[in-house]
Amino acid sequence: MEEVKVLHISSNLSIDVVRKDIRNMHLAVYPPTGRVRIATPLNVNDEAVRLFAISKIAWIRKHQRHFKAQDRQSPREFKQRESHYFQGKRYLLRIKEHEAPSRVEIRTKTYIDLFIRPNSTLEQKQIAINEWYRSELKRIIPGIIEKWEKKIGVKVAQWQVKQMKTKWATCNIEEKRIWINLELAKKPINCLEYIIVHEMVHLIERHHNERFMALMNKFIPQWKFIKEELNRLPVSHGEWDY
Repeated sequence: MEEVKVLHISSNLSIDVVRKDIRNMHLAVYPPTGRVRIATPLNVNDEAVRLFAISKIAWIRKHQRHFKAQDRQSPREFKQRESHYFQGKRYLLRIKEHEAPSRVEIRTKTYIDLFIRPNSTLEQKQIAINEWYRSELKRIIPGIIEKWEKKIGVKVAQWQVKQMKTKWATCNIEEKRIWINLELAKKPINCLEYIIVHEMVHLIERHHNERFMALMNKFIPQWKFIKEELNRLPVSHGEWDY
């Protein structure tokens, strides 16, 4: 059972405090807004958390400045030569009108081609692109899960791709079900794999504690570098919690 509250450290710094059944405090700053979160043992009082946060102010501000400077994509308009990302690579959108069901193709290193009916709305273009992203993820994810089920020694009962506003993925531990954010189609494959492994490790260890970190270090020793890479990439409007 988790207890969550907001602790005001100063006039311009508030922290989400999450009390869990863990032994040590863990501090994190999340892109793109620089939201601060401290996970703390159940028996640690607010004053101890406040003092811990104050001792880390320089570290917090450093990361907040980094996220403030991070590239952000404005909402996409789905117009000619607009930038779109797939598997970490930037492409220019080419809209090709045709009288047939919509489809998306990548045939060069420069362009994503969207074939769509004339006079299609922005929403229809977005749906067509997102469905293509979804189909690509569904093509790639099974192999990643199968690979890591053997390595980690767990079984994923069900997985699905879902548009999520605040998390890269979620895991229902009891049902062994993983939900993966559609946005990950835009990120490099190693970032997608890291997120999937992160959720699969939760099938062994529920909390982000020392055991969880040790398991991540065992299975993907470079996971912290991949996490940093994911956080450096351009983000769409939203707050990604990882």
